[in-house]
Order: sequence, then C-alpha cells, then structure tokens
Amino acid sequence: MKKHAGFVAALLVLPLQLSAATLIHNVQGYTMHHGDRLAFAALEYEDGVVTVLYEDEEAAATSTAQERIDAGGLTLLPGLIDAHGHVAGLGATLASVDLTGSDSEAEAAARVAAAAQDAPADAWLFGAGWNQVLWTGGEFPGRTSLDALIADRPVVLNRVDRHALWVNSRALELAGITASTVDPAGGQIVRDAQGAPTGILIDNAMRLIAEALPEATVVSKKQDLSRAMDYLVSLGMTGAHDAGSTALEIDAYDSLLADGSFPMRIYSMLRMADPLIGEDLAAGPRAQSSDLFVLRSVKISADGALGSRGAALFEDYSDDPGNKGLLLLSDEVLSAQIQRSAALGFQVNVHAIGDLANAKVLDEFEQLNAMPAQRALRHRVEHAQILRPRDIERFAKLDVIASVQPTHATSDKNMAGDRLGEARLEGAYAWQSLFESGAILAGGSDFPVEPPNPFFGLHAAVTRQDREGAPPGGWREGEAVSRDKALSLFTEDAAYAGHAEETVGRLLPGYAADFILVRDDYFTVPREQIWQNKVMLTVVAGEPVYRAVEAASLSGLP
Repeated sequence: MKKHAGFVAALLVLPLQLSAATLIHNVQGYTMHHGDRLAFAALEYEDGVVTVLYEDEEAAATSTAQERIDAGGLTLLPGLIDAHGHVAGLGATLASVDLTGSDSEAEAAARVAAAAQDAPADAWLFGAGWNQVLWTGGEFPGRTSLDALIADRPVVLNRVDRHALWVNSRALELAGITASTVDPAGGQIVRDAQGAPTGILIDNAMRLIAEALPEATVVSKKQDLSRAMDYLVSLGMTGAHDAGSTALEIDAYDSLLADGSFPMRIYSMLRMADPLIGEDLAAGPRAQSSDLFVLRSVKISADGALGSRGAALFEDYSDDPGNKGLLLLSDEVLSAQIQRSAALGFQVNVHAIGDLANAKVLDEFEQLNAMPAQRALRHRVEHAQILRPRDIERFAKLDVIASVQPTHATSDKNMAGDRLGEARLEGAYAWQSLFESGAILAGGSDFPVEPPNPFFGLHAAVTRQDREGAPPGGWREGEAVSRDKALSLFTEDAAYAGHAEETVGRLLPGYAADFILVRDDYFTVPREQIWQNKVMLTVVAGEPVYRAVEAASLSGLP
C-alpha cells in the first residue's frame, strides 16, 4: 500500500452522500489502476456506483452505510470482462451435445447417438467441441461414422474452433451439397478420392448448411442469450464483448432489455457476415440507451483458424504443403467493409489469426489510423495470433488493440508447431512481446471455442500451461505475463477496448459497483491453482446477479 498511500488517502476523504450506501467489508480487495495494483479492506457503494474504498477495517468502521455485508475474509476483485466471446453461440452450445474431450471419431459419434434417443424424431441434432488433432492420426472425421448411427435426421457438429462443420449425409442432402457443388469463395467442401463430400465443411462452406437450418426466431435467440448470460455471471463475468452479433440477436438483446432480463454488460460487435445487418449498420453506433448494452463496433473475419488449417499464412503449412489457408474476403471486399464501417463511426474489430491475414489487416489500419478521428475509435485485431516479428511492433505504432485469448496458446500448443514449424512460432501467441512493444491488449476466451471461465484465461496467461500443468515450466514461457498484467487484461484493459475505461473495469469512486467475491486470493494462491478459483458472489451495478450456495453464510446480503 505504501506506493499508493497518497492516492488511496485522497479517495478516503471525498465528500460523498452515503445515506443509502452499502458497505462490503472484511475482504482482501484488489483493483487495477493503469497497471498498478491497489489493495483495500472494504468498499462502499450507492445507487450502483462505488463511493469509497477503505484501507483497513478500522477505517471501514467509520462508515455510516445503512447496509453492511461481512465477506468473511473472501477476496474481492473487479468484475471480470471477456473481450471476445460469442454469447448466443455459448447459449446454443450449452443446449447441444458436448463433444469436448472426445478421444476418437467413434466416441464423438456415439455421444451424438446417445443424445438422439432423447430428441424429437424430426429434430436436427447439434453438437460442438470435437477436435481431430486430439485423435489418433489427427485426420478429419467423415459422414459415414455418423450415418452408421444416425441416418434418418440431420446432424451438424461444430469443430472446437467453429471454423469447420462435421455433418452426416442427411444434412448434406437437405443443404443440396453434392459432388458437383462448387466450393464457395473462402471455403472448402472436403472431398474423398472420388470427389464426393466427406461431411467436413470449412469456413465459408459452412454457410451452405446454415442456409438449410430451421429458421431461428427472436424467442429462440433470447433463450440462447439468457442461458449464456446466466452461466457467465456464475463464472464471475460482469461484462462480455459479443464478437459478432447478428441482426436477429440484436433484436433479442433489445427484447431482453425491455423485459428487464439482463444480468450483465454486453458490448456488441455487429457481425458483418450477416446479410441482414444493413439497417443496424446504416443507423450507426447507438446512443447508449442502457448501461448494460452498447452497440458501437463491428466484427469482420479476414481468415479461418489454425486447427482447421484455415488461418491465412504467407508460406505453406508445415504439415500440409501447398496449403496456405483461407482468406475469407478478397482484398477489395475487406478494405471496403473496413472503410465503410469506420466512416459510419464504428470501432472496427477484425478476426485475423494467420500471419498473412494479420499483415493485411494492419495494412488497412495503417491507412485508416492516419486520421486522428479514426485512431480515437480504437480499432482492434481479434486474436492477433500468428505474427511476423516485424508486425508485432506495428500494433503500438498504429494504436491498434490486440484482442487476445490466453487459453488459445495452451490449447494449441500441441499442434501449433506442426502447423507452423519452429521459426514461425517466434511471433505466435506472443502476448508478452506485444506488451513489451507498447501495444494495448485486451483479454478474452473466444467462448464457446474455449471454456468461458475467466480464471482459465488468467491461469494460462500467467503460467503458459494447460490445467494439467503441461508442459513443465510453460509453453514458450517467455511469453507469460505477470499476475497484475493478466488481471488488467480481463478488467481495465478489456474496458478500454470497449470505450468504457471511465466507468467499468476498476473499483474506484465513480466507477460502477461491478465486483466479485472469490474463494482464493488471486495474488497469493499458487500459480498452478489460479484456474481452480471459485466465485461466491457476482454483483453488477450494485445488484447481486449470482450467488453460490456457499455464499449463504455471508451476513448482510440482500
């Protein structure tokens, strides 16, 4: 506390009206402020806004707050913010067959078959989370294994990265996909030696299935969004940046706001790939009608993902000669989408994983950010995953935010070297190198591609290990970050990336009372245990939106 004693003392004497305030005390509290850690023992808030921080219990005893919560020594942190997730996608995943961790094509197909027994006979069957990289041989699965178990109804299974679909013959039939179907631009229909579709569709080819799906409704999207948000707050998340909201999802968000069913803050990116967004795009960024929902950015996708070999690279994949991945948009279309969105006043957030895609997007932003008004919009690269060393320095120079997902590094570590070769790993998942260059980063998970638990991301950023502790010492451990910086990624830095650094992401007077109580002290628990932390209470704007069963013992909770 000595380093910040003068600053904290100033906070303690602010003349504030506390007649209806709530005091939460007996905590080990932390907040970040421009990368520096501030500790406190009690926090007071009123009308959803923090009013006072207290250094110790003696100072807290002078509070005149009418309501008092004794936290029993738990750790209090700012509410965590995921800067890149897919909210409706998470909601749908929570209601579909979970293929995460399946160890073979046969096991994944068997999981779907088991779920089919409880589904209506005419229903489409959905699942997600398969990853052929984890299977013996590492080969893509095919329709025949699904056909052998489920032939009478369509099956659609998302790869873990959501950049490839595995479908059965019935789904191909309903979508009209045959040996004569031409690969769409930016997509691939994987075929066997005879040219017949195998049941794997990559990137833009996935749209052929999407067009055949039963039509979604506002009601069904509301169910997906509500299911996801309720789950996210249980994990300690008070905010999320929705990385690609469709027009229908925007309508569903609006309806949930009208219903008063909105437990967290959502910063939405309008999905440019949705053909129905024209009206929302033309309307420009919304004035903030609610402090819970903001729409002022767009999401554009430049390439695919590394696991499905869709990330666009300058040179061939090391394990697939002749394949450089997929650019989902032509240079002309990419430039036009960026320019139009920026001209309308939107922050532009572009998905780029491969080094070629990242370089192209940075080139576009270099032209755009030559104008001060455009720099002020804080344009972002989503993922910034594989970079040429020369491009790492460009983020800070161009004022481009790198929106990164630490768990991608620990999930991809077993295949990234195969895909890229050792030399290209120098600029891959290079979070510490980006920090050292002066770049601004924001932290997320890319849920449901990765688990949404933010403590998994904090753990991965600090240790560069998976949750089983592999590899010893961490994968490319020089790119690990400090605990302070990792917490900033998921709090104040994510808030900055969403133009909200003056209202959320920190626990200081005047900031929203968005906070969580957790079981373990994030700063003192052994590094390898960071991911095991347990959320006891989540509060948004001063209102509890989640409490664990174990929180029943806390006195004074409303």
